[in-house]
Amino acid sequence: MKIIKAEELGRFIKQKRKEDGLTLEETAALCGVSYAFLSALENGKETIRLNKVLQVLQCLSIDLTASTRTWATPGGD
Repeated sequence: MKIIKAEELGRFIKQKRKEDGLTLEETAALCGVSYAFLSALENGKETIRLNKVLQVLQCLSIDLTASTRTWATPGGD
């Protein structure tokens, strides 16, 4: 799945949490983050707390991969 917006990542995390049968409160405690942080993350709030985002992804066994792409040139030149 290609994720380019905070909202998309939040929906993915929420879906995985629900598939695992966990409540928001249980997941926050399990992942070592606050309920408010996890709720905001699931709702797509942009955050600079990347370390906590990565912590949640690891806790829920979500792999994050990165790939490079070429830059598109304006006007197709």
